[in-house]
Parts: sequence; C-alpha cells; structure tokens
Amino acid sequence: MRILHSSDWHLGQHFMGKTRQAEHQAFCAWLLEQVHEHRVDAVLVAGDVFDTGAPPSYAREQYNRFVIDLRDAGAQLVVLGGNHDSPAMLGESQALLAALGTRVVPGVAADPQDQVLVLRGRDGEPGAVLCAIPFVRARDVLQSQAGQSAADKQLSLQQAIQAHYAQLFALAEQRRDSLGGGLSILATGHLTTVGVSASESVREIYVGALEAFPTSAFPPAAYIALGHIHRPQKVGGLEHIRYSGSPIPLSFDEAGQAKEVLLVEVDGEGLRSVTPLPVPCFQPLASVRGALAELAGAIAEQARRGTPERPVWLEVQVSTDDYLSDLQGRVAALCEGLPVEVLRLRRERAGLAPALLGAARETLDELSAEDVFVRRLELEQLDEDQARRLRDLHRGVLEEVRSERS
Repeated sequence: MRILHSSDWHLGQHFMGKTRQAEHQAFCAWLLEQVHEHRVDAVLVAGDVFDTGAPPSYAREQYNRFVIDLRDAGAQLVVLGGNHDSPAMLGESQALLAALGTRVVPGVAADPQDQVLVLRGRDGEPGAVLCAIPFVRARDVLQSQAGQSAADKQLSLQQAIQAHYAQLFALAEQRRDSLGGGLSILATGHLTTVGVSASESVREIYVGALEAFPTSAFPPAAYIALGHIHRPQKVGGLEHIRYSGSPIPLSFDEAGQAKEVLLVEVDGEGLRSVTPLPVPCFQPLASVRGALAELAGAIAEQARRGTPERPVWLEVQVSTDDYLSDLQGRVAALCEGLPVEVLRLRRERAGLAPALLGAARETLDELSAEDVFVRRLELEQLDEDQARRLRDLHRGVLEEVRSERS
C-alpha cells in the first residue's frame, strides 16, 4: 500500500499581509499529480490543514475541492485535526465527507474505536490499519488536579498521551486480527517530540508546558506520521517516525528549507520504503542581512529567483551602528527595478540592551499572544518559578478562550 504523508498545510494563512491562496492551489494541483504518478492509495494530513479555527471561505473551498479531486483520482484522504484547527469546524462536515472517501478525525473521539481506521487499496481490499491520532488537548485526556506542580502536569500529560496511543494500538491489533492479520499498523500524531528542530512559526501547544514527547512512548507501529513541526525530519534518526513538514515555508526562517511530502510504502511485513518527494517552490522567499552597503549585492542575488509576475518576498535586516534616516527609502532604492518585494524591514544596531534590540526588530503583528505576555514578564523582577507559573496560567486562559471559539 502506498501512502502520501503530509501535514501543516495552513490553508488560509496570511503572511505579512500576503495571501497564500495561489501557493496552496499550486500545491494541491502538484499533490494530485503525485497521486496519479505514484498510484497512491491514501493521503494523510497530520494536522493543521487550516491556519485558524475560522478559515476564510476560499480556504474552505480549496479544501472541499481537493476532497473531490482526490476521490476522482481513486485515493482516500485522512485529515487529522491540529492545534490550529477547530474541532467543531472540521467535524461539522465529517459525515458528508465520509461519503466522498475522506475520513476526518477532528479531535479525540468519545469512542476510541472511531479513531481506528482501515485504509484500503485501490482494489478496495484492506491495506493497513491506522491509529488516527490528532492533536491531543489536555482536557481530552486529563482531569485537572489541584496542587500539581508544573513538572507534575508535564508528566501527567505525557503519560495520558502515551496511554491514548497504547489504547488505540491495542484496538488496532484487534481490528487487524479480525481482518485475518497480515496488515501493518500505522499511527499519526500532532505534537513536538524530543530532539526535533522547529522554526519560528511553530508555537508551544500544550498547556502545562509539555516540552517534548519521547520516542520511547510511541507504540511499535510500522510507521508514525507526525505533524506540527514544519521542518521535514526523522525523529531520533529513526526511519519509521517522521515529520513531513509544511509544504510551503510559513516563516522567513523556513525560506531556505527544502519542502517535501513523504511517499510511504507498507505491506503485511511492515515498512518497505519512505521516499521524499520534493515540493516545488511556488513563491520564493528570502532573508538578507548586512550593512546597507552590502545589501545591494545580496538583494540582486535573490532577485534572480523572481519574475515581474512573481517577485521574491524579502525580509531585510540592516545591521549598522550608525543612525540612518529614511531607512525604508534607502532600501526601496536598492530594490528599484528588481523583481522583489520587501515584506519586513528590520534595523539591527549593536550596543543596545537585548530588550531594546528585540523591540527594534519586532512589530506587534509578528508576535503571538504568548510572545507579548513573555515580553511583559521580562520587565518584572520575578524568579524563574514565579515566571513559569504565570506562563502556565496564561496558557491556560488562552486555551480556554480558543476552546470557546472552536
């Protein structure tokens, strides 16, 4: 059986005021080409199919169109909810999409059996059993206990998620045996694992500050398809536990990453192969940095990747000790006549206190609610335990607000 592992599409994302609609449309068309070319049986989206819990109408239309196109291509679609997704919004069309060959698991189900799916090949025969695990919210698997320390909460949440995996794996074994055996068991997840490399667009997602899930806590599945981390990578060097990463760069520090989806082949004996399929660059991004005198060459170099119809989106970081008036005009002059567009301009000046330097480099629209709260805490004289407790309380409030919205 052949499966395409992808994640973190973030349909509907706006990037520095720019829509990603054309990029996502091009990616969906490219992905359908891969399904046809490689005779793919199923496509997995391991969380964050949308960028927000209330995506714009064009993003929902892209999603619905892909569901129909994939059905016409003869492949199944499995969509797992991520921390950016609204379980209510994803779940509202769950039954309808099931009639079109798409299985949606928006959140942890009341009946664990609903998260154990049989993936079928193009011939209609069972090809694998999937433990379909979305982003696990703390409230889904834990009851709050008074008096717990931050470390206790971390451990409790880790153990609860591990128990959820173990329960579903046991159910998957039963389902496999009921089908006569000879099927691989796969699993998904939307979380941070130990030792992964993240990017600036990835935010901490667990209340209680669970920093990372250990690989030893996963069940012995033949393949574990993960989402949330946008950089494609193996987990702990293991061939069968992987992040596919996001298909398009979602922040400037992802601009240099090679994006990919993973073609996974399994049979009754287990994992046969994992083949990365490089995703084309649909919109060039770049970050250039240096003194003003050095930037002309760097900008011209990046401009070679652009066209008048598709200019390169730039982040420009000017490093200088001198005060420069009209910095925006000076940078605009360097870009004149070139197929580039500056989306973010930063001034870096040495000799300033770190807090002031950070303020000079950041604008409010670049910061999350968590970032703003952390910046405010840095202005207070707090010990680490106090600061950690306030961060945990703040995350709890945000989680409640986001839950109400979803």
